[in-house]
Amino acid sequence: MRKNEDLQKDVQDAIKWEPLLNAAEIGVTVKDGIVTLTGIVDSYAKKSEAETAAKNILGVKAIVEKIEIKIGLSGTKNDNEIAVDVIHAFKWNWEVPSDRIKVKVEHGWITLEGEVQWNYQKEAAKKSVNNILGVKGITNSITIKSETEDMIEQKDIERALRRNWSINDKDINVTVLGKRVTLNGTVDSLYQKDEASKIAWNAPGVLVVDNELTIV
Repeated sequence: MRKNEDLQKDVQDAIKWEPLLNAAEIGVTVKDGIVTLTGIVDSYAKKSEAETAAKNILGVKAIVEKIEIKIGLSGTKNDNEIAVDVIHAFKWNWEVPSDRIKVKVEHGWITLEGEVQWNYQKEAAKKSVNNILGVKGITNSITIKSETEDMIEQKDIERALRRNWSINDKDINVTVLGKRVTLNGTVDSLYQKDEASKIAWNAPGVLVVDNELTIV
């Protein structure tokens, strides 16, 4: 396990490296691989970017995100304006099946609901609204409902993991039960754990991915 001080410095440097972020706004504390982020930023995009920067650091096992969003007068929008922006964002993103997604905005907080065929569509919907001015938070409640009846092939997922340069697939076990994929074993970072999930979700027909990988 890396020293708390070394991990803290790497996370701070990663945040400082991101052009969107002001490192002075974000506090970083580390204990036993658990990173806590604190501070105040003026957009949801900055909050999300800080979390992503921390996730990509080797040795990070978990993130406790306590960053607050306080939007200045120049960034204030009412819920109706935000909803319109969301609809426009979906319109210009070919990955988002907007006819399958319902949007609710309440006090700047966006809730996404509906059913899509693929996880990448669910993730694309959330990513599309990350940078909208005035957003204070996002709840992604979109569910996956695959229309394919093909059997999920365990070997296909294992091969996909093997092709990814960032993952040591020898330490990952894949099991398939119906439409559910379970990942067990160990990885070196939170980033690798997330990547393994993304790869499993890409298999046609997957409805659930249980990521039980541990970070060592």
